[in-house]
Amino acid sequence: MRNISERIKRENRVGPIKKKVLLLLFSGLALSCTRSPKQQWRIIQGVADEWRELTRQQIERAISSLYESRLVGVKRNSDGSFTLTLNEKGRKKSLTYNLETMQIPRTREWDGLWRIISFDIPEDIREARDSLRHHLLRLGFFELHQSTFVHAFECKNEIDYIVELCDLRQYVRFITATEIDVAVRLKRFFNIQSSLKPKSP
Repeated sequence: MRNISERIKRENRVGPIKKKVLLLLFSGLALSCTRSPKQQWRIIQGVADEWRELTRQQIERAISSLYESRLVGVKRNSDGSFTLTLNEKGRKKSLTYNLETMQIPRTREWDGLWRIISFDIPEDIREARDSLRHHLLRLGFFELHQSTFVHAFECKNEIDYIVELCDLRQYVRFITATEIDVAVRLKRFFNIQSSLKPKSP
């Protein structure tokens, strides 16, 4: 299986379909700024060839991904890690991890919260889906269903990092829950004592 890190080992993370979407958007801006029919025709000719092989579904997916992504910067470090700069609620935060050595730290006191990762990734990018599952399992998540995973300890930064690095934001949901009907199984899986009370907020 080709893992996620092999997919993103390149400086430019904007794929060819997204480039074409951006080209179309910029071309629309250029068309709105010129009244010359000759110049408009040149602009249209310049983008027409780029779109012939794209389906409507691919275009809509690329536009959706561009709008939903929180990533504003990527830096590849000499030690093999990546630093991502995310824009979350108007604030920027930087996350630096090596995907292959990333671990989710376990706290002494459990806070009583379940972190649930749910995803619905299209079949035509199943390689990314399989890689995401691979890394969730490696990080110690409990596989509740084929596309639903659970962890007992704080891992939002780690999930944000993987999701943005692999351009999967539009397909992945992060849920925090206080109750789940398989809590006994999960506590046993994460070695949490059943009598342990959640940490007070």
